[in-house]
Amino acid sequence: MTSDNIPSLSPDFRRRGLIAALMTAPSLPALAQFRVEVSGVGLTQLPIALVPFRGESGAPQKISAIIRADLERTGRFRAVEPGGEAMDETTRPDMSVWRQRNADSLAGGSVTRLPDGRWDVRFRLWDVVRGQDLGGQGYVVPQADLRLAAHKIADYIYEKLTGEKGVFSTRLAYVTKGGSRYTLWVADSDGENAQAALSSPESIISPTWSPNGSQLAYVSFESRKPVIYVHDVATGRRRLLANFRGSNSAPAWSPDGRSLAVTLSRDGGSQLYLISASGGEPRRLTQSQSIDTEPVFSPDGASIYFVSDRGGAPQIYRMPAGGGAAQRVSFSGGYNVSPAISPDGRWMAYVSRNGGGYKLQVMEVASGNVTSLTDTAEDENPSFAPNSRLIVYATRQGGREALMTTTLDGKIKARLAGQGGDIREPSWGPFQR
Repeated sequence: MTSDNIPSLSPDFRRRGLIAALMTAPSLPALAQFRVEVSGVGLTQLPIALVPFRGESGAPQKISAIIRADLERTGRFRAVEPGGEAMDETTRPDMSVWRQRNADSLAGGSVTRLPDGRWDVRFRLWDVVRGQDLGGQGYVVPQADLRLAAHKIADYIYEKLTGEKGVFSTRLAYVTKGGSRYTLWVADSDGENAQAALSSPESIISPTWSPNGSQLAYVSFESRKPVIYVHDVATGRRRLLANFRGSNSAPAWSPDGRSLAVTLSRDGGSQLYLISASGGEPRRLTQSQSIDTEPVFSPDGASIYFVSDRGGAPQIYRMPAGGGAAQRVSFSGGYNVSPAISPDGRWMAYVSRNGGGYKLQVMEVASGNVTSLTDTAEDENPSFAPNSRLIVYATRQGGREALMTTTLDGKIKARLAGQGGDIREPSWGPFQR
């Protein structure tokens, strides 16, 4: 047991609960502002032209630029420069012009401020190759929701052109430390437009979204020991979930949202328990003499993946969700932690110690094949996008901690870089229901 009562497999394993310092508290709102830097080249990318929206130069948000950044971050799109062309959602474009520019698709629209101060955002998408109108949408939104409108347009374009659901209008949670205060943020999927959900002088770790996206469970040290709370995102109200003797940590929601797997040391060593989402007496799931922690449910709710040192070093295991015999599932490398299971159940992301560094890996669950995704050495806390196509994680680059997203092949990465500091503990929220 460590001095701060977090169950720990080693000093390095314990580091994932520590959040590096950011700016001082008066500057905290600036932490919400990100720039997106996309690097890498995908094998197959769809060329799309995004013409600047009519009227967006006078709007507080550049809608076309937000859409472009969203699509490029997926690694599945390549932006074709519009070359000064003007159009909006009412324009019928000359497809021959865009074919000459090698664009497969084309989108344009308009942004108009209404007399009541709201904004009318409209767009239309075209298949340049077939010369087809792929439809469009319109949103009347307050100024604060202009970015959300852009993300919804990106979702529409992504789904129309790939056949899969887009994740741009989903949300991230992450933690920062500014001065002597820790802040839990809820932000757009690109890290922008962050709103503070909680601020505390003590550490906040392990935020995790409920399946319907309405609540966050997290661990707070405000009682000078780890205690689990559940926070209602819309109202800001929270309730105590687990404050048993010893450490209460590593909450993970079941897919139906009715219960959470947690790590408790109430009976001695750190073991896994199941507790109702409304609280109450937990039920013990593991009975080992080792440290068992970091549980996560499989998407079908039948299994729990977790980390244990029962074999002598931290490895990832799987057991029935109701408890029972555990099987080891990580074999590549001698130290593997922080499992995350993709919503489609096909992939497991985790962090592996390799040559003294900690690198993000992804395993195909069915075959056990493992791919190393990063060239950084301090990766932590992977979390899948709800369409299973991207992973967000924390790492250190250039001496600063930052959030990154990566495609599953590691070829396209986007850095969500804070303007003045470090960001930790990311968790990607679900599709909104």
